[in-house]
Amino acid sequence: MAVLNQVMERCREFCNKLFDTGEHVEYHNENKRAGLKALYRKELADHFTSKRFIIVLLLIAVTGLASVYSAGMGIQDAVNQEGNEFVFLRLFTSSGSSLPSFVSFISFLGPLVGLALGFDSINGERSRGTLTRLVSQPIYRDSVINGKFLAGVTVIALMVFSLGLVIGGMGIIMIGIPPTLEELVRIILFLVFTVVYMSLWLSVSLLFSLLFRHAATSALSVIALWLFFAIFIGLLAGLVANGLFPVNDDSPVNAILNNRRWQQNISRISPTTLYNEAVATMLNPGVRTLGPVLIEQIQGAIPGSLSMGQSILLVWPHLTGLLALTMICFAISYICFMRQEIRA
Repeated sequence: MAVLNQVMERCREFCNKLFDTGEHVEYHNENKRAGLKALYRKELADHFTSKRFIIVLLLIAVTGLASVYSAGMGIQDAVNQEGNEFVFLRLFTSSGSSLPSFVSFISFLGPLVGLALGFDSINGERSRGTLTRLVSQPIYRDSVINGKFLAGVTVIALMVFSLGLVIGGMGIIMIGIPPTLEELVRIILFLVFTVVYMSLWLSVSLLFSLLFRHAATSALSVIALWLFFAIFIGLLAGLVANGLFPVNDDSPVNAILNNRRWQQNISRISPTTLYNEAVATMLNPGVRTLGPVLIEQIQGAIPGSLSMGQSILLVWPHLTGLLALTMICFAISYICFMRQEIRA
């Protein structure tokens, strides 16, 4: 009986070794991480040594620093007129005598960083003949697109937070007032929103690089889409709202409110509108609502600013929308890349 038990135990151990896939799964995951890590490092090196990225970075850095300097020169007058509350945040939202605010520059020029990083990610590799060499390596195919996207997001995050630190140090030197804890948290959230906003355009440009075989075509297409959402969506929203609810001097209040709501809701299709509303709320605690407000609602209201938690609740749908759009665009890019046929 003891011999029989030993034989059964040996058979059980043999079957476990034969059908156990734990070691295989661990080996699979280790190889996948190694391939993704190698591609991630390669893409980071390509981005940091790219002249195109350096030019776009210098453009945004110079214009942003110039706007902050222009705002800082006149911020003392604003302090004397409006009080000393949230002075440091005004460096990002105040405009100078001849330049818009830093937030306005980032809202308009920020997508250029994502577009420059991704418009030729795949079709550029295909035209140079390096894509077939890349997928022929002993790495998993999805590591290629995952590495490109993660490297682009990392470069964007490093650029945005570095620029934020430089502007913060510059602001402390200019106005001589350090940020409070709440101001610091609001600035960090503003930088996070900016990273998500630029990453959205990175995923869009990555998708266009898969849909079009030539880099010039994908670049022109994604620039046209960016200009439409940045400029022309507001004009289209106004035309649609005026067509549905015409407004004149004798229009009732309900018609004016409906016109304004339709115009605002259509404009929110644009990621630029979502970003502008979100950062305006985070950097200006005095913003209490993002919709139209009647005079009757203002009367009797206690003046003050929103707390950090209330501001986050107000812009949480905007952050969720930007993240959802980024994930959807990248998911479509992932599916297209995995289904495309790559030939030598």
